[in-house]
Amino acid sequence: MDIASDLKSVFSGEIDNSDATREIYSHDASLFELKPKVVVSPKDSKDVQQLVKWVVAHKEDVPELSITPRSAGTDMSGGAIGESIVADMTKHMGAIYEISATSAHIQPGLYFRDFDAKTLEHNALLPSYPASRDLCTLGGMISNNSGGEKSLEYGKTANFVTELSVVFADGNEYVVRPLQKDELVRKMSQGDYEGDLYKQTFELLEKHYNQIQKAKPNVSKDSTGYHLWDVWNRETGVFDMTKLIVGSQGTLGIVTDIKLKLVPRRPHTGLLVLFLKDIDKLGELVTTVLKHKPATFESFDDATLLLSIKFMPYFLKMLGPIRFIRLLLGLIPTGIHLIKGIPRLVLMVEFDGDTEEEVREKVRDLHSELGHHKARYEINGFEETPTAGSAEKFWVMRRYSFQILRKKVKDKHTAPFIDDFVVPPTHLPEFLPQLREIIKRYKLFATIAGHVGDGNFHVIPLMNIERAEERAKLQPAMKEVNTLVLKYGGSISGEHNDGMVRGPWLETMYGTEVFGHMKAVKTLFDPQNIFNPHKKTDANWDFSFDHIRQNF
Repeated sequence: MDIASDLKSVFSGEIDNSDATREIYSHDASLFELKPKVVVSPKDSKDVQQLVKWVVAHKEDVPELSITPRSAGTDMSGGAIGESIVADMTKHMGAIYEISATSAHIQPGLYFRDFDAKTLEHNALLPSYPASRDLCTLGGMISNNSGGEKSLEYGKTANFVTELSVVFADGNEYVVRPLQKDELVRKMSQGDYEGDLYKQTFELLEKHYNQIQKAKPNVSKDSTGYHLWDVWNRETGVFDMTKLIVGSQGTLGIVTDIKLKLVPRRPHTGLLVLFLKDIDKLGELVTTVLKHKPATFESFDDATLLLSIKFMPYFLKMLGPIRFIRLLLGLIPTGIHLIKGIPRLVLMVEFDGDTEEEVREKVRDLHSELGHHKARYEINGFEETPTAGSAEKFWVMRRYSFQILRKKVKDKHTAPFIDDFVVPPTHLPEFLPQLREIIKRYKLFATIAGHVGDGNFHVIPLMNIERAEERAKLQPAMKEVNTLVLKYGGSISGEHNDGMVRGPWLETMYGTEVFGHMKAVKTLFDPQNIFNPHKKTDANWDFSFDHIRQNF
């Protein structure tokens, strides 16, 4: 079948099956490579609906037909690549319909950086942005249930979604929003496709209610599986299908329209930076810091710090000359601390407020309390950066370390396969040394950075992935790290989702029965497996391993 030619009769957007385009879209920010047969750019929801109906009509004759929705391609789990049809939502479906101080109505292909600039005009903020805030789209954030540095205070993207429009497997668009019990009953009694979908989903969740609720990961953030426990709440009587769609990586339907709630943007921020020479008391230290209710609580390790110093000239190109000079000047006080020795971990505690004095007071209060216990917590020193400008140097190192790794280290490439686990912070003093031992035993050079207040860490090894002996490390190393994470009651993904890298481990995390409920939901919504196959519940490590990139 010539997909490109056949689609022209029903699809009004661009259709491109050139080798160059297929090569570009065969990669995202993950380890994997899947080359599509064709790349399409829908002009509107009607195009998406026509595309789904066309695939459904031809699926029996061409079983490999499927659709992978994609926006900016910043996904680190392989969620934005597919072997059949890739639908690029960024070219035509990035509209802003409405933004106010409290809400927004937009399309999924809108880049967060453009959205953020508009919300700034209303002194509003969507606080669940990830580290890729300058590159990602809102559709990608919905797909992955993104979170980031502000998730400690505000939670993740699912908390801010009020309504979605989604094209389901019958090829029609439906509005998905929270329903009260009486609304749900009416919906289930419709006797049509939508009603049956709600009815069967509700019956599954109600039948296994206690088991599903018990399966919810006991961590502050999670992006694994389908969040069945958040859809139906017996106590409130609310049935919220958006909780199922958010984080589903386009495996249950294609989002075409998004409504969000926003929060006020606090105008002033400042940091207290802690340089730790030991992590034995880290769990206790985290508990002490969290009592002060910081807006964010971030960290990066000595490898990240040294890498940032080594490749400092790279920041000139990235930041421009003025910001780069400010960065260099700002690092002078930091250099004084480093004379005392390279810290094992740098902790960044950020506070925000309505006035600069309010922020300064919060920083001083924490500094005062920790100062009394400096020796106890093995703190090399403190650095107060009570304004956003003075704090920029640390945020640059924290946010851009992954980009440095991707671009500046010769002969080795970033291998994000143990990059997003969550462990309750109280366990970190025991957990982190064991994690470092695994990394050392597999001879992996890796940076460790993350959201220490949530116990969410991003470990990015550098590997010569073209070599078979290096690729052979992936599965056993991942198994050891995941086993360690689950031993301490954690989650294998806090933000980056499952895709091809963690999907194969979902049954290990949740057990056969709960994983079976997730597979049942996938079948209910996508009986022909047309939406983004080989991700989430139908991921398979043999398939994933066979599609690791060979050329970077």
